[in-house]
Amino acid sequence: MIETAVVDATVTIPGETRSRVALADASVVLLRKLWEQYGPLMFHQSGGCCDGSSPMCYPAGDFLTSDNDVLLGQFDIGTDAPQPIDFWMSREQFQYWSHTHLTVDVVKGRGSGFSVEAPEGVRFMIRSRLMETAEPFV
Repeated sequence: MIETAVVDATVTIPGETRSRVALADASVVLLRKLWEQYGPLMFHQSGGCCDGSSPMCYPAGDFLTSDNDVLLGQFDIGTDAPQPIDFWMSREQFQYWSHTHLTVDVVKGRGSGFSVEAPEGVRFMIRSRLMETAEPFV
């Protein structure tokens, strides 16, 4: 079953007006639990091998981003106070996915040992759909 998106990320790419990434409701629940365990969090989506097509969740700052990464958006999962979570993607991967809207969902199964949800017996997964209006990244 495809979860519905409940949190859209803020738009962070200059010149764009629509969010490119959202969180499914199950992701929000899991991220709030992980925030309690690890503190502030971040996502990075690479185009690498193995789990490279899965979004990786790290304590904020544990994965160093650079000019080779694009900040696609920032979520706020907080209820009483802000709990911002940045979503980064490698620039090379974004060139391939620039026409898609991404929703971060949660499924049962073991993902990468580097992503903080791994011990929970679940993994984050991207569900994508074509965007109605998107300009390829240049």
